[in-house]
Amino acid sequence: MSEVRLVGVSKSYEGVAKPALESLDLVIPSGELAVLVGPSGCGKSTTLRIVAGLEDASSGSVFIDDTNVTRVPPADRDIAMVFQSYALYPHMTVFDNLAFALRIQKRTEKEIRERVQAVAASLSIESYLDRKPKALSGGQRQRVAIGRAVVRQPKVFLFDEPLSNLDAKLRGEMRKEIARIHSQSVGTSSLYVTHDQIEAMTLADRIVVLRDGLVQQVGSPIEVYDNPANRFVAGFFGTPAMNFLPAKVVDSAGTRQAQGEGFALSLPSELGDHESLTIGIRPESILLHGRDDQPSMQANLQFKEILGAEVLLHLESAAGQITVRTDAHTPAVEGENLRLFLPQDKLHLFDATSESRV
Repeated sequence: MSEVRLVGVSKSYEGVAKPALESLDLVIPSGELAVLVGPSGCGKSTTLRIVAGLEDASSGSVFIDDTNVTRVPPADRDIAMVFQSYALYPHMTVFDNLAFALRIQKRTEKEIRERVQAVAASLSIESYLDRKPKALSGGQRQRVAIGRAVVRQPKVFLFDEPLSNLDAKLRGEMRKEIARIHSQSVGTSSLYVTHDQIEAMTLADRIVVLRDGLVQQVGSPIEVYDNPANRFVAGFFGTPAMNFLPAKVVDSAGTRQAQGEGFALSLPSELGDHESLTIGIRPESILLHGRDDQPSMQANLQFKEILGAEVLLHLESAAGQITVRTDAHTPAVEGENLRLFLPQDKLHLFDATSESRV
């Protein structure tokens, strides 16, 4: 078991008016990989460092299993951390980098060699064991950094943006490697920090979205994508980003409608009292062909962005700029006026003032 619990954790820095974290409550069950995601300055790295013991919480408590580790030194928390900067010992070989923590634990040389060889084989770095870090590529160094964490068999893995320094191809390969390692580390909890929504979606059992030190939403990748708690979460996930259309709530012919520039749609009767809404719809949900009884709007095609099997259509409408993701063979041409259909079951409604989902 390696459950991680943060109870009312806050962090303030001297001379900074706004806390970096405010009353964070979070439970990471044993065996779960939780991803902290959000923009720069949202508090995700601060959270990780507090769990690691590299930062002291201003208030609140951190538990690993049932042990309060809030004031326990980092070396005694049974955690392993993978950094963005690799943090390898440059004067040591790969073997010695992997073996270092085991030697500190006074393991036998036989056990050290067996565990290092096993981890090196699993990460395909066994042929580099005699090299020093300067003789390795960035991807190879990151594999060594991950291997150094894995070889310890800790209770908790902490990943601090470990793939930021790699190119796109290597990031994809290392995501698969981290996912595989997590699946084999039965009972080990993992906390992973990133600003990359793709890493969050592909790696997480659960995603924790942070903004300005506050949790915006906690849920599975599908929950966060399909049912964002507010406009910020909706706009943060998805490439390209969700389209947002401003609208006023009006009564028309005995029914409530959301009316925007160039479109109108019926609102459910159970909707609460709102003066204005923001209508969200993802680019892949907008249709170029639909039924006449569906909400729709006109937009002018400004340019096409071909992605291979798909194309992004960038359009200008009375309600603002709109992006549509569709099949690459769509015959639309630049300058053409298109009718865009907005399926009711694909719309996300947010209060225009609070930005919360309604």
